[in-house]
This record gives sequence, C-alpha cells and structure tokens, in this order.
Amino acid sequence: MEHRVKVGDIIDVTITGIQPYGAFASLPDHSSGLIHISEISDKFVRSVESFVHVGESIRVKVIDIDEVTHQAKLSLKAMHSAKESTKRA
Repeated sequence: MEHRVKVGDIIDVTITGIQPYGAFASLPDHSSGLIHISEISDKFVRSVESFVHVGESIRVKVIDIDEVTHQAKLSLKAMHSAKESTKRA
C-alpha cells in the first residue's frame, strides 16, 4: 500500500489544472489536491497563472484533507513563510 499524505506533510506535487480560484495538483499518492488562490501567496494574486503553470512540479504543505472526497487542501504560501522564518533564524 502506498503512503497516504497527511496534514502537515511537505510534498512535491504536479500542477494539473488552473482555474480562476486556484490550481489543481496531482499528489505522490495519486490523489488530487487544490491550492486555493488564498494559499498561493501572502501578496495579492491577480492571476494564478503568474505563480504556477500546468505540468510544473512544486513543493507545498498539506493543510487539510477532506475525509469524504480525500482531496487535499494545499498551501504554497506556507512554504514561502517557512523559508522566511528560516532566513531570520
């Protein structure tokens, strides 16, 4: 059985689709997830496409998993925040 992602995991995902409200991604365990536009960046996001592109592989944090659909809620913004706190330390 393959490893299921859990809340708090830092994982590499592949962007599979982009909508005005966020980006869909394929996870290592073959499930899917959504990076909502509010989780793309701390800065204002006018266009999701200016941050990610279909086919691109990026590192994200799993912030929630829907128990019914098993779709993950992902955050790219959390990765940038983690880098900033590491720089300051």
